[in-house]
Amino acid sequence: MGAYLLRRLLLVIPTLFGIIAINFAVVQFAPGGPVEQMIAELRGKGETAGRITGAGVSEASTPSGTTYRGARGLDPAVVADITKMFGFDKPPLTRFLDMVSSYLRFDFGRSFFRDQTVLELVRQKMPVSVSLGLWSTLLVYFISIPLGIAKAVRDGSRFDLVSSAAVLIGYAIPGFLFAILLVMLFAGGSFVQWFPLRGLTSAGAENWSFPARAMDYLWHMVLPTIALVAGGFASLTMLTKNSFLEEIRKQYVTTARAKGASETRVLYGHVFRNAMLLVVAGFPAAFLGILFTSALLVEIVFSLDGLGQLGFESAIRRDYPVMFGTLYMFTLLGLVMQIIGDMMYTLVDPRIDFESRE
Repeated sequence: MGAYLLRRLLLVIPTLFGIIAINFAVVQFAPGGPVEQMIAELRGKGETAGRITGAGVSEASTPSGTTYRGARGLDPAVVADITKMFGFDKPPLTRFLDMVSSYLRFDFGRSFFRDQTVLELVRQKMPVSVSLGLWSTLLVYFISIPLGIAKAVRDGSRFDLVSSAAVLIGYAIPGFLFAILLVMLFAGGSFVQWFPLRGLTSAGAENWSFPARAMDYLWHMVLPTIALVAGGFASLTMLTKNSFLEEIRKQYVTTARAKGASETRVLYGHVFRNAMLLVVAGFPAAFLGILFTSALLVEIVFSLDGLGQLGFESAIRRDYPVMFGTLYMFTLLGLVMQIIGDMMYTLVDPRIDFESRE
């Protein structure tokens, strides 16, 4: 097992390098980088001042000699300073190697448009996203596993058909669309306002007692968590059901029943451990999936200041240090969690030996 773990850890390095390299190459062809963003902002301020003073707007050329429309009214030296400030006076390969060298030391630099380091931003936003992802993942498991077992035991019954319809509806509705529906119904959109619309705390909650702050936090978490759970429990429910059905039809279950074992003993003493192998071992991947994909738009809908909203704003503003820094951290975390998932297979079922398989 040690050799397998070492190989997986060594494989993390080229995988992480490849993902960062591909994304860096794609970004080079995307229009509207941070230099253009800053020039456009400065040009807008200059046009406002020009309208007030009656001054005209002249054209300026970029360091490459081409006229950039967003740079009109700016001195070419200012444009050159902005380019140098963002590090775009260097060739792309040099910038990429410098970035990778810094990332190996976990130095992710500072945000282009926020006066904070990338690590500070992530540390501020992480608690919101982790709490949302953790509660949602736990609820998904607490709902999906009992429901999947019940569907497997009652396969083909009316309960199975009705619950399958509910599962398909939950799977078909995207989490962000369900979030908008919840806002309309329960957050003052069109009907009642039982829950708050944005944030995780109420104004002035820092001065409340701990029980009051805890209840306020849970009150704010209800709608975002429901929005994530509604779209996340469907696939896990069907996986649980199919895993149980596959195990129930095996010979050892028939033998256990023939020996007089009760149905509860058969299901939870024999079938459960084998059927739950994929479900339990997939917890890290499920948590990451909710945390870094499903939660993004839900955070935006409920104005939760988490990693999803940070990533969205960084992509819009082309804040490359935040974009690539968070990509590096989350990719590294995802690869490590995949290895942890493999280790959980051996914890759930010690008979699994990855060394012998290789």
